[in-house]
Amino acid sequence: MYFKNKRVLIIGGTGTIGKSLLKAILLQDPKFVRVFSRDEYKQYLLQNEMGNDQDIQYCLGDVRDEARVFQVMDGIDYVFHAAAMKHVPSCEFNPYEAVLTNIKGTYNVIHAAIARKVKKVVFTSTDKAISPTNTYGATKLAAERLIASAQTIEGSHSTTFSSVRFGNVMGSRGSVIPLFTRQIREHKKITVTDLKMSRFMMTLEEATNLTMKALQYSTGGEVFVLKMPVVNLQDLAKVVIEETCNKYDIKCDSVGIEEIGLRPGEKMYEELMTEDESLTALELPDMFVIPASPANLADYNGAKPVTKGTYRSDDQSPMTLEDLRTRIIKEKLI
Repeated sequence: MYFKNKRVLIIGGTGTIGKSLLKAILLQDPKFVRVFSRDEYKQYLLQNEMGNDQDIQYCLGDVRDEARVFQVMDGIDYVFHAAAMKHVPSCEFNPYEAVLTNIKGTYNVIHAAIARKVKKVVFTSTDKAISPTNTYGATKLAAERLIASAQTIEGSHSTTFSSVRFGNVMGSRGSVIPLFTRQIREHKKITVTDLKMSRFMMTLEEATNLTMKALQYSTGGEVFVLKMPVVNLQDLAKVVIEETCNKYDIKCDSVGIEEIGLRPGEKMYEELMTEDESLTALELPDMFVIPASPANLADYNGAKPVTKGTYRSDDQSPMTLEDLRTRIIKEKLI
């Protein structure tokens, strides 16, 4: 019961990860959980979903607003920073907006947390931050660097900062699975960028558990990376078509697939750890730990050095069709 009687702030608390963190933390009897986001309607929907729970506080505001971030950090023990501009094309065509939210917003979180003497902060990053080819990834990489450097160059303070890198989260905002399902039902056709594309893909429960575990494990400046299954887009399209057709009584052979090519800033594969990072990284049974400086193995129970090399989706064996199907059914994504 790590969060028992603790005061927790979730920035971006109405998003997919934020809501899942909220529900998981409430099971541990916190003093309260403060949900901070800029979307009034999503907060209204969340309040309706959660009912009259006195342990939840709802606060409107934008992570770009330094004064407001300082206000909502008052009295907080732990912070989960999950607010971001995430849509790759939107960030490509509105790059300064991505900078303001993903970089300036993270800068605001760091300074407010130090000023308010918060115990720990976890920032949610992405596989797109590794060798970035798009604005979204570049802004997330910069934010990661801000989080790591906060331990050493922000003066004397007691706040512990760390990051966690995600792959794609099944069923989250922007996930292709609900998009494919809707396209099949409405148009009998799905559009894909490139069927040879590969992606890291994790369940919402896995993402939530990793984030909470990262906060507990962190000693300062680390990046935590979950060992994630890999999905080939061709396999994902096949399973989603079959399961959607079975559910809605549609003939599978009536559904077409149209390849439309990579969108601006997209890659054929994703990376979660570079070769340089592997030189100092540590391995745990379910994750890697990339420390800000050479770490003591004793800081992470059961850790061992990582074998030198990159961790990228096109180098990993993908999930079988049946494993992928099982995950989609278990998560009730169709």
